[in-house]
Amino acid sequence: MATGNLSLPRVPDFPGLDDFKGKSYHTGLWPHEGVDFTGQRVGIIGTGSSGVQSIPLIAQQAKHLHVFQRTANFSLPARNAPLDPEVERKHKATYAAHRLAAFDTPFGIAGFPPPTKSALEASAEEREAAYEAKWGEGGSISFLYAYNDLLVNKTANDTASEFVRNKIRATVKDQVVAELLAPKDHPIGTKRLILDSHYYETYNRDNVTLVDARSAPIEGITPNGIRTTEAEYEFDAIVFATGFDAMTGALLDIDLQGTNGTRLRDKWADGPRSYLGLTMADFPNMFLITGPQSPSVKAQMILACEQHTDWIVDCLTHMKSARMSRIETSQAAEDAWVQHNNEVADSTLYPLANSWYMGANIPGKPRIFMPYVGGFDRYKLRCDEVAANNYEGFTLSSAETPAMADA
Repeated sequence: MATGNLSLPRVPDFPGLDDFKGKSYHTGLWPHEGVDFTGQRVGIIGTGSSGVQSIPLIAQQAKHLHVFQRTANFSLPARNAPLDPEVERKHKATYAAHRLAAFDTPFGIAGFPPPTKSALEASAEEREAAYEAKWGEGGSISFLYAYNDLLVNKTANDTASEFVRNKIRATVKDQVVAELLAPKDHPIGTKRLILDSHYYETYNRDNVTLVDARSAPIEGITPNGIRTTEAEYEFDAIVFATGFDAMTGALLDIDLQGTNGTRLRDKWADGPRSYLGLTMADFPNMFLITGPQSPSVKAQMILACEQHTDWIVDCLTHMKSARMSRIETSQAAEDAWVQHNNEVADSTLYPLANSWYMGANIPGKPRIFMPYVGGFDRYKLRCDEVAANNYEGFTLSSAETPAMADA
């Protein structure tokens, strides 16, 4: 099942969605030919990653852009620019080594030495200088690597969160708008840390208006635009930057059935359950690529997909050589991994945020932290150990049972 972690767009359930007379778009279903908003009145709902990255570009075209924000998110400068040819040459000369080294890093990305110092061990001046350097450099992993406790110690995290809030306040001229854009309900990094190009500067434009959809929630879509509890706005186009049913949505969108009549939708009713994010009890011979409770979205995704694919190929090769045709995950192995995944998550600050990591963006979805955040390097070692220990936690057999035929 290579269905992807962010592949099922979340279509909002606003009343009147089909009544809008203008054009509407979802950032996860963008027309391949592109969209020209020149001279149009545009409303965009959502300020997650796709919203933050779309807003500056739409604002350059639109006659006026209204941004409907329910929850402010932290965003850092991407610092996208043409690479210096000499920097590019040197990197490509050692590219194979970088790729290999990435397997031994917490996020699956080489080139960022893990920090050894706590943010609380540094003076205020030292922290400010460190964060300023990271802000100037751009990138999310680099910023979170300023100190070694930003994702596990709330007091340490507060220093980084406040630095970014102050950057927002210094960038956005209208301080009322700046405070709305400055996140205060979650530690930095516990939601997807966004990268942008001139996002906060966009709110200094005369043709951009921020609408606080938390104090004035959206009631519905009208034939002419969007209605909140306080006002009605007319638009020529609406953009839904409302994200995805992450991690589990694409799998649950399929009526998957295992042995003994087990349905995936029932098995995951209280949250996903897996062994290593690779397999599940009651679903023999079915593998997951970057499934829930594997590093998946908390690692470099290409590397995460590669590691899972390599593990599965090695497993199938072993089964073929041993003349085995069936591999089943034990319930005990699955239970132990689910418990371990939850314990690791609970030792961090991640569960403090209502994020899509927790399923919080989907009404009715169980609130459970889905990715594995113990580090990609440690996870890979565990997967390798399982294989080396004769596929510990699995039962391999050669007899095809009626249950398997039914599955």
